[in-house]
Amino acid sequence: MSDVSLRALVDGAARLLADAGVGSPRHDALALAAHVLDLPRVDLVLPPPVPEGFAADYAAVVDRRRRREPLQHIVGSTVFRYLTMRVEPGVFVPRPETETVAQVAVDEAARLAVLGQDPVVVDLCCGAGGIALSVATEVPGTRVSAVDASPEAVALTRRNAEIAGADLTVVTGDVRDPALFAELDGRVDVLVSNPPYIPPDAVPVDPEVRDHDPDLALYGGGADGLDVPRAVIDAAIRLLVPGGLLVMEHAEVQDAQARAAAIGTGAFVDVRTEPDLTGRPRMLVARRASAPGEPSPAASST
Repeated sequence: MSDVSLRALVDGAARLLADAGVGSPRHDALALAAHVLDLPRVDLVLPPPVPEGFAADYAAVVDRRRRREPLQHIVGSTVFRYLTMRVEPGVFVPRPETETVAQVAVDEAARLAVLGQDPVVVDLCCGAGGIALSVATEVPGTRVSAVDASPEAVALTRRNAEIAGADLTVVTGDVRDPALFAELDGRVDVLVSNPPYIPPDAVPVDPEVRDHDPDLALYGGGADGLDVPRAVIDAAIRLLVPGGLLVMEHAEVQDAQARAAAIGTGAFVDVRTEPDLTGRPRMLVARRASAPGEPSPAASST
């Protein structure tokens, strides 16, 4: 056993990470200690003994974090809502703020399930699969399909589905493809998406995002970053049933543009912006309007 206490090692690591600009230094220092000890968490009130060799192994992972490698890449996983998901370099790391987006999709699917329906949900730009898996695991009986342009993301979503015991359809595809999920045209109850939306001149400041998340998952295309989000809106027009719900994450400065894009199609009603966990305007929510000659959807007022 080492003569150095775990508390002393964690305290030193937290100071090192704070000096490096890491936003949550003590949390990360504790998470890295748990990772090296192969424990779900560590408690410094009743700390476990420090095994021989721990200090060197711990120093190595702390140094990786000090150089701003994402914590999730180092430990190989992250928590998203009720799921512990695998995370790998080359695939967008799920963020806590996206849990709010998932919540809206889960709530709508659950509402329909209570009414006796078997909801059909599509997740566009699924990344590691957090939103799709949340719906599939929290609302049993929901038919969930997901797509991403990255083969690595699709493979990771499939692995995360196996870990969660969820039944998903996951494919590689482009949301701009009018044939994507053509078999579901007009049959989808909830279309949810966290698409790339960063404008080309708004390079992220945090090294964890800028240097490690793939550009394909960050930059939305066009001068305003909204080319892919507009394609998501177009896909929703095609895929959603009348009264079906569109839920899409965007940047806090894009709320008015996202609403205008949805309203401008003439295909949606009840178009609104919802906040994320910190109260920032980060989510477009809209219902698919009825086609001409069809009755207005009973669920259109929310």
